[in-house]
Amino acid sequence: MQRKKLLISVGIAAVALLGVSLGSRHYFQTHFHRHVTINGINVGGLTAAQAYEKVSQTKLTNRVYLNGKLVFDGHDQQPVFAKDAKQTVARQLQKQATWFPSRQPHAYTLPLQMDQAALRADMKATLHHQLGQLNGNKRLPVDAKAVWHANRVTVTPAKHGTAYDEAKVMAALRRHQNEPTIKLTAKVQQPLEVDSPTVKKAVAALKKLNNGQVTYQVAGHPVKVKASQVIDKATYQAGKYHFTPVKEAAVIKQLNAKYATLGKKFKFTTHAGNTITTTADGDYGWKIMASRAATTIGQAIVTGRTQVDAKADIYGQGYDTRGLGYGVTKNDGLGDTYAEVSIADQHAWFYRDGKLVASADVVTGKHSSGDDTPKGVWYVMYQQMHTTLRGTGDDGKPYASPVTYWTPFTLSGCGFHDASWRKNWSKTAYLTDGSNGCVNMHPADAGVAFKALSNKEPVIVY
Repeated sequence: MQRKKLLISVGIAAVALLGVSLGSRHYFQTHFHRHVTINGINVGGLTAAQAYEKVSQTKLTNRVYLNGKLVFDGHDQQPVFAKDAKQTVARQLQKQATWFPSRQPHAYTLPLQMDQAALRADMKATLHHQLGQLNGNKRLPVDAKAVWHANRVTVTPAKHGTAYDEAKVMAALRRHQNEPTIKLTAKVQQPLEVDSPTVKKAVAALKKLNNGQVTYQVAGHPVKVKASQVIDKATYQAGKYHFTPVKEAAVIKQLNAKYATLGKKFKFTTHAGNTITTTADGDYGWKIMASRAATTIGQAIVTGRTQVDAKADIYGQGYDTRGLGYGVTKNDGLGDTYAEVSIADQHAWFYRDGKLVASADVVTGKHSSGDDTPKGVWYVMYQQMHTTLRGTGDDGKPYASPVTYWTPFTLSGCGFHDASWRKNWSKTAYLTDGSNGCVNMHPADAGVAFKALSNKEPVIVY
């Protein structure tokens, strides 16, 4: 009998509990939990319709408080929402459906359907000004920083400041901008600490530079260059490397000494088959710009490339400062298209693709006055027809000489041209009756030479 009574009691309790649960379930399917807000307005215990009514009837004061102080006081407005705002509130209520009450706070947003752009811009500007005043004499924090140098990563600790975190205040303003009254709290800006994920990630990325290297192609010659040879210091921020290149990298000096041609003497085989060494004078050739090369190689390393060519890093001098002859291997870097001028022979030879296409007697610069045609390796700057050459003669007087063919190869004004006024064409004329530095040619030969020449080809004078 007692067992039967016990079973009946348990059954009644279970039915009662089920009833309470079902009732609770129904209530919280139709009413918001106690700690729920919409646009900062508490709607706890209200139905969706009641919640919408409360939110839609609460005027926007458009006041902004910062740390309890009123910093912006806009005019009151009646909020305007989209036509489906009621349905939006109903959907927000459906998200909370539970069996029992919840103390978990939930903040929902019901977007305004009104032009607030100017008002919000004013709020933002005012808040920025207020924060500027508050931070006027305060100290900014300094993040912990990882720096790579000479295959070592050093991390400097963070320095705490006293300035408020403006970015977080502005972010809070955006989050609460639909609320009738906006209350913000400014907190001191915190720096990145040594043990922060950001700094740890930077340290790991920078350590990879210890093994960083790239193949630097120099005129067809592959050269392995390490990060430590071209990168002075490096940091890693926002997923990218930032580095300071070595100003005068020793490795670039070594490469220039071994491969570059600008300012060097060339081994040159003359028309007669003799091998001579030119002077180091002249503008023909190329050289690697150390600062540019260090940046190119460093960028290749930090972006994971395996090789890069030096072509973009070369420079030259004279009329064309981009450098000439890069990648040319024939004839000690001079190639097989060039002009050859022998001062001793007073003769010029013009080669194209290794074949002699023109040859002529010439008269070079006057030796007795020091106006010798400069020896060295130069290059054709440009070509021009029917022009007038102007300058100052040995007597100090200006001259103007019309020519039909003009091909300059030095910035000082030396070049090939016809000299119809010249009477003395002897092999020794250059000693006391030479030109002002140019290579004078018979009018009949000048046109042939003009056609044989081309821009940027080397001119070897010896």
